[in-house]
Amino acid sequence: MRLLFIRHGDPDYENDTLTEKGVREAEFLADRLQGEKMDYIYLSPQGRAQRTGEATLKRLGRTGETFAWLREFTTPVFLPQSGEKHLIWDFMPSFMDKYPQLYSASGWQDVPFIRDSGVPQAYRAVCEGIDGVLSEHGYVRRGSFYAVERPNRDTLVFFCHFGATAVILSHLFNQSPVALLQHFAAAPTSVTTVYTEERERGIASFRCASYGDVSHLYVAREPVSFSGRFCETYDDMEERH
Repeated sequence: MRLLFIRHGDPDYENDTLTEKGVREAEFLADRLQGEKMDYIYLSPQGRAQRTGEATLKRLGRTGETFAWLREFTTPVFLPQSGEKHLIWDFMPSFMDKYPQLYSASGWQDVPFIRDSGVPQAYRAVCEGIDGVLSEHGYVRRGSFYAVERPNRDTLVFFCHFGATAVILSHLFNQSPVALLQHFAAAPTSVTTVYTEERERGIASFRCASYGDVSHLYVAREPVSFSGRFCETYDDMEERH
């Protein structure tokens, strides 16, 4: 089985839709996906993901299924000392250095400011959501792997968000989501491709074949959005700090 995780186009967050650039990106993405094998299509309920998926669905004359758990992962934590509300990514490096347990697959949720927030419950809801879909398609979670009840080569497509994708991947790969959110960036309309591997009969794991692919934008000569990244050098005040 193949999974495609697609981030929405360049966002207008205030209105939960796409910028003019994001609309162009969604059309270039549709150009790419028009020839892809896509057996099942799922979408986040948020406007920017719906609008991105709509460009492809209209081309194909198809509809997708919307799931609430595919929405962006915005459950906050409250930082120690300052009490500042914060998401579980984009921590300063000096902050991460104080909490190495955030990199632990088994221990990240035990960090006090994570444990005492709504994050564990929200994370569990996303994990149950993706596991429910995979189970319907023949792959059932058993501990750290998936029991293969109906092996297949279907392609499942998810139009969602950078944070939501990182959370799902952390579950599939048995990793801390904080580590993925802290060190990876998926540009708007990027495509991340994940395959099952059944190296032992009846037991599947997941492997990422490509992450954040924006080749459709390069082909169209459309600049890649900076969204999701921070300044490459501190002295560049034009880029996000």
